Amino acid sequence: MLDLVQIAPARRIPTPKPEWLKVRAPMGENYHDLKRLARSLGLHTVCESAQCPNIGECWHHKTATFMMLGNLCTRRCGFCAVPKGRPEPIDFDEPRRVAQAVAALGLEHAVITSVNRDDDNLGGARAFALVIHEIRRQAPGCRVEVLIPDFQGDCDSIRTVVDARPEVLNHNTETVPRLYRVVRSGARYERSLELLRYAKALRPDGVTKSGVMVGLGEQTDELLAVFRDLAAVGCDILTIGQYLRPSRDHLPMTRLYAPREFAELKAEALTMGFRHVESGPLVRSSYHAHEQAASTGSARPVVA
Repeated sequence: MLDLVQIAPARRIPTPKPEWLKVRAPMGENYHDLKRLARSLGLHTVCESAQCPNIGECWHHKTATFMMLGNLCTRRCGFCAVPKGRPEPIDFDEPRRVAQAVAALGLEHAVITSVNRDDDNLGGARAFALVIHEIRRQAPGCRVEVLIPDFQGDCDSIRTVVDARPEVLNHNTETVPRLYRVVRSGARYERSLELLRYAKALRPDGVTKSGVMVGLGEQTDELLAVFRDLAAVGCDILTIGQYLRPSRDHLPMTRLYAPREFAELKAEALTMGFRHVESGPLVRSSYHAHEQAASTGSARPVVA
């Protein structure tokens, strides 16, 4: 008779993070003040919803990215930690409350983004225009940067935001065309490029911006092709950052790029005509956004 021996699976020892990916835990008076203020006004920050690694640094310096149009996204992108589901009707008083928070914090550069609202593209665009006008009214010395969805390519929606004259109009490309189906559910690479081209055509003196993640399975030649496409539509600012998997339910990270590789990508991108390139492991769309705006000459807010 054979004795059966149960073998316990070996416990997986997590690989330690490299030094360039380590960040301090969020703390400090400014961090807690901003958190309390956002809660009291019923606001969401993408810093929390998207689990941004820079939340401690940015909030300590009183810089935050406010997320409008609720906290539920109508799309299911494979990389994103923002909750998905059926959103509530758009709250058109939210722009006033966002501006109130911006004024209370004394921000010099406010970044405003939103979930996708494919149920009401024009309504979402109107909310962006309203928040720009409200910030100009309540915090007239503050620059406004908007990180907008693609509005499913609706020209009226794009024009509504551009006509409100934000200092920076950002729309992220996120990844290379080959990976769009798995990374950006519901989005189209050509549609994102056209949005940036159209925004620049509507307002040639406006600053446009886009961001790309690395570590999702792309090849270097594919990345460089995306950079060239963005430069060709007049994009002024490019951000390049490392994809970090929010949870096991999200797309796996294929590899970590070393700081040297980010420096090489930045050098390549700068030869293509971008006015500013922010490239590094922890770079996100709004990281050092005030410095990016200043480097393009958009440091002064538009006068209402």
